[in-house]
Amino acid sequence: MDKYSEFYNVLDEKAKLFLEFSKGKNIRVISHLDSDGICAASIMTKALMRENIPHSISIVTQLKENIIQELSNEKYDIYIFTDLGSGQIELIDKYLKDKTIFILDHNEPNDIRIDNENIHHINPHLCGIDGSKEISGSGVVYLFAERISDENKDLSHIPIIGAIGDNQEKEGFEFLNNQILSTAIANKKINVEKGLKFFGLETKPLYKVLSNCTEPVIPGISGDDQKTIDFLESIDISPFIGNKARKFFNLTSDEKEKLISALIIKRNNEENPEDILGNLYLIEGESDGMQTKDAREFSTLLNACGRLNRSSLGIGACLNNHDMKKKAIESLKDYKREIMNSINLYYKNKKDNNEILTGDNYIILKPKNEILETMIGTLTSMVSRNKNIAPNTFIMSLAELEDGNMKVSIRIANCDNEDIDVNGIVKDITDFLGGESGGHKMAAGAIIDPEIEDDFIAKAINIFETKYPKEIIINEIDN
Repeated sequence: MDKYSEFYNVLDEKAKLFLEFSKGKNIRVISHLDSDGICAASIMTKALMRENIPHSISIVTQLKENIIQELSNEKYDIYIFTDLGSGQIELIDKYLKDKTIFILDHNEPNDIRIDNENIHHINPHLCGIDGSKEISGSGVVYLFAERISDENKDLSHIPIIGAIGDNQEKEGFEFLNNQILSTAIANKKINVEKGLKFFGLETKPLYKVLSNCTEPVIPGISGDDQKTIDFLESIDISPFIGNKARKFFNLTSDEKEKLISALIIKRNNEENPEDILGNLYLIEGESDGMQTKDAREFSTLLNACGRLNRSSLGIGACLNNHDMKKKAIESLKDYKREIMNSINLYYKNKKDNNEILTGDNYIILKPKNEILETMIGTLTSMVSRNKNIAPNTFIMSLAELEDGNMKVSIRIANCDNEDIDVNGIVKDITDFLGGESGGHKMAAGAIIDPEIEDDFIAKAINIFETKYPKEIIINEIDN
């Protein structure tokens, strides 16, 4: 039996058991606050609603021990953990031993194997499948929901949004995500088109999309609104109709083709001029120009809801509740403000050795309580995508939580080394010093006691420098 058949068999078996166990029961769902976690919660709640199963949902930043302990005091029969739980299975067993547990996760599980027949653990890693690349947490939940009822195939677009949010789209998807995408296309939930892979193409003025584009860079255009406007006019594409800026979807087919050709010519001296093109995943039934049309923008919308503690709006948007979708879109303004605060803080502090530590292959940010605790992962990810930072540089951020603990977030900048495993690094440190950790190869985090902050940083630096040394680095901080 190959690994995919094994995984599908596990899903078949666990879905059948769930349908047996859930009759007449009350269910508690706990999911992660990022876009993938919100997608996972959305799929699960819709599947439960269709089975008339009463349930409640909580969205959490991280599944900490105190949260699991609090859950043990509640009077639910079944607990479902989505997009988290694999790294906390020992704690789940400790506090919820007598409850029926379903863990649907794609994050790398720890090495602990629990002998508890009440815990039903569904994770692709357990079948030899890399959950960091092949399927998202919401993808695991979708495949589970699909086995509960064929009716849930109309949710097949949601895990694609989640997978994109977890950076699993790399010029297309790998096998499991691609299988889900095929279902979404067959059920007319998603339309895939080749086009410009610029963020904001659906919602922002065209000239702004082009001038804001830095990945990839467009010579003579990126960073300059007026030059972008001049460029569009030079190829006979009017950037405005009257005083109103045009968006990409306002262009005719001929204008779109003309624009793409001109941009490729503009990038003729680049290594791959055509890398401005890629797959666009467009949600069927959503209006042009809306933040819910393009799956990439939809993912950002959900991330905004989660980071601003408005996850219910994200779930409502996924399930096409028009009022909640409208409020979710309005949340983007607040999210953009928090992002700008985070970025401004980074650039303000990058020469301050007390706030940012740098070495040959690491950048460590210590904003402490200067940004929202839910934004620390977002800040770390944004810094890691800076093309001026050398490949395989570790980006680590630490922030204070409301409960007095510290949150740690680690990413890899422009990674091209498949041997790097940040989840393994974080786990090694927390196993040695204490704390709780979780994540996958490319993105991981931890909750630690502030008293071990300095020791944690020192241990991390030692691992960065000794296990993954670099001979050459272009350090963005010094530019």
